[in-house]
Amino acid sequence: MTHKLILDGKSVADDIKSKLVDRVCALNEKGIKPCLATILVGDDPSSATYVRMKGNACHRLGIDSKRVYLQTNTTTDELIDVIRQLNEDPNVHGILLQHPVPGHIDERAAFEAIDLKKDVDGVTTSGFAQNAFGLADYPSCTPAAILAILDYYQIPIEGKHAVVVGRSPILGKPVSLMLLNRNATVTTCHSKTKHLDQIVQLGDIVVAAVGKPKFIQGEWIKDGAVVMDAGYNPGNVGDVDYETCLKQASAITPVPAGVGPVTIAMLLKHTVDAAEQAMKERHTAK
Repeated sequence: MTHKLILDGKSVADDIKSKLVDRVCALNEKGIKPCLATILVGDDPSSATYVRMKGNACHRLGIDSKRVYLQTNTTTDELIDVIRQLNEDPNVHGILLQHPVPGHIDERAAFEAIDLKKDVDGVTTSGFAQNAFGLADYPSCTPAAILAILDYYQIPIEGKHAVVVGRSPILGKPVSLMLLNRNATVTTCHSKTKHLDQIVQLGDIVVAAVGKPKFIQGEWIKDGAVVMDAGYNPGNVGDVDYETCLKQASAITPVPAGVGPVTIAMLLKHTVDAAEQAMKERHTAK
């Protein structure tokens, strides 16, 4: 039986976070404590869990976590006002609006209100555009996590055919662009794609970002392909049928403990990056 490489996200996340410790200490010595503000609108239990996990991860690394909870009936204008207050707070370095927001809120307008310098999850159109050109300081965290895992395990990207299943503006689209910028040939699939199984079979690297449990089947996977499962669904299952895909893949991310922990680690890294950049700008302005 061919050896299967299980891409352990916890190891990758620990490596990223270990490299942040000295940087956080250096900022503290200069009177700066990196701070991530997370905004949660409503009482969705899954979103509340994510916010709590991110807050706990911040505290373990010595990063401040400012949690802002808003009622479900909060209006778009009220949410944008809160975001603008955080933009103007010099002690806040990153802003994360937990997705999804209640349906009556204009989520895109809220995302656009986030200052680009504090857009640590790459949700603004300006951040997306910079990412398309390979210039983003803070690309979307889950796509950044996927590339970080590939790099950590030294899995080649250049010249490979990557098939991305999903086209969301904070996952499918940006990860397609990031892989393209790394010289992969990229096919982006979505709900209207015909003969999806046949297209997935062409992928040397398959990124599942469709938001449907166990959607990608093992018989869709080319023998020896690398499978990156960016999904997380009820019951701790991803977007790929793990057991059947494992039989075909040479390497695969588990769910949980795959892409998820690295996504949070990238969020912490971007917050520290933003704090360092703010310190430089403050120094330059003096």
